[in-house]
Amino acid sequence: MFVPSTFAVALLMTVLSTICWGSFANTFKGTRNYRFELYYWDYGLGIFLISVVLALTMGSHAGGPTAFFANLHSADPLNLFYAALGGFIFNIANVLLIAGIEIVGLAIAFPISIGIALVEGVVMSYALQPRGNLTLLSCGVLMALVAVILVGKAYGALRSGESKVSRRGVIVCVISGLLMGIFAPFVTRAMTHGNTLTPYTTAVFLTLGAFLCCFVFNPILMRKPIVGTPVAAGDYFRAPMSYHALGLLGGAIWGLGTVFNFVAASLVGVAISYAIGQASPMVACLWGVFVWKEFRGANARAKGYLTAMFAAYVFALILIARAYAA
Repeated sequence: MFVPSTFAVALLMTVLSTICWGSFANTFKGTRNYRFELYYWDYGLGIFLISVVLALTMGSHAGGPTAFFANLHSADPLNLFYAALGGFIFNIANVLLIAGIEIVGLAIAFPISIGIALVEGVVMSYALQPRGNLTLLSCGVLMALVAVILVGKAYGALRSGESKVSRRGVIVCVISGLLMGIFAPFVTRAMTHGNTLTPYTTAVFLTLGAFLCCFVFNPILMRKPIVGTPVAAGDYFRAPMSYHALGLLGGAIWGLGTVFNFVAASLVGVAISYAIGQASPMVACLWGVFVWKEFRGANARAKGYLTAMFAAYVFALILIARAYAA
């Protein structure tokens, strides 16, 4: 099993996970007039498939008791359940996040949802696995919260004098964030107690739980959608192949980031790895600003808030990274 041997490698893997987590939604933005309820079937399959591929390659490298199948055989069944349950909860949160993106855009949906998840997930994970300097970690999380507030201010300044940001969209993002923060402690429990799971086994069962959740939660949303009219199952099969490919690609990007984050956590701890990875709103905002032009025509105040937000996230990243070394 491949695991990082130095903090520098672990840090690089968490930064890559940040990029993946902040970029996957671009595949949905790349579709046109396509419902996220349909996109999500391919996305859910994509995150599971990439986790299995990485478990059979990186996770089985050199064999031994930590190889994927060996670990699967020796692990506590309860830990497998916790990982799958975390994925089930994550899936609901992520569906709501994508719904929030459709309502209010990348630049505001990501910071609200992931900002809440960051604080909740780090606090609960640290309680289960207290690794790293608590003061520096807390300061880093606080700076990430400041960044969330700043991006909200930026969006408010952009929309001043125009139609208000959808209240329903904000509520959807808040609920998404509360649920998103819950899945990390289940992962921590599966990787730290009893006959533990390796990061690769954890990722496989987390994404399996997420994929199975699609068959429970997604049909409900298709019948009673958050946005738009009900969706027919037949619409999935009438979609262009390129849309299915984008869904699979989006899942693969998120799944790659997740595996990297869990692998890095084996060295630095889940709280630190998760906290760095959840700087993904900064990446999402960069996409929203420079590619999707969500801040086109922004005034000087909105641009100032955005600049301060990026600075706050970079400072948060430095503080959280220092928490491991302290």
